[in-house]
Amino acid sequence: MDTVLLTPEGNLLNYSHPEIVINIVVGLVIGIMLSVVYRFTHSGLSYSQSFAQTIVFVTMIVALIMMVIGGSLARAFALVGALSIIRFRTVLKDTKDMSFIFSALALGMAAGTSNYFLAAVGTAFVMGVAIVLNKVHFGAVYKSEFILRFRFLREGDSSRYLGAIDASCRRSDLLHMEPSGDNSSLSLTYDVALKDDVTAEHLTGQIGALDDVSEVVLIASKNDVDY
Repeated sequence: MDTVLLTPEGNLLNYSHPEIVINIVVGLVIGIMLSVVYRFTHSGLSYSQSFAQTIVFVTMIVALIMMVIGGSLARAFALVGALSIIRFRTVLKDTKDMSFIFSALALGMAAGTSNYFLAAVGTAFVMGVAIVLNKVHFGAVYKSEFILRFRFLREGDSSRYLGAIDASCRRSDLLHMEPSGDNSSLSLTYDVALKDDVTAEHLTGQIGALDDVSEVVLIASKNDVDY
């Protein structure tokens, strides 16, 4: 005969003790997996260790919340009222971070309601899509590696820096050209993709060694870059 579990107030619990533990553990595991994928697919300068940990906490806590609510509409409204006093003022620096928060919420709800198959399939799909989109650079205008910026003296030989770029890069595109105030030099910006056997240090060294080139800057551009 199944044991009937009651709260101290005499209300019927919707989950057995082992099921409660399993749901929390499932939520924790899903949160850790999402956090690992977030760290693996993140690029740029806005990575936050705190946000990576938040994903884990949100998934596990939502699983707890779903078990607290159970099938009680009264508890659901009471919980909404209690949480309404919390104010979140943190601004997400990367819009993609919002998708991980929503994923944590949805998968935490699945874990908290014992929908293990839904939680497993949902986690696999979210992780798979995030990894694939990151690998193929989906939505990117350029699949660049670096933005190369330098200043070139007009009296110099442009074929020298062009030769250095062609020798080190498998692809290069001129993005921006701006003359100086006295028209003695040009500020040039190139979108470049390095050859497999060429390092960023090698490219900057080759360009910087030219007498008619100065102010060499190389910027990683695997994400959005304002040049």
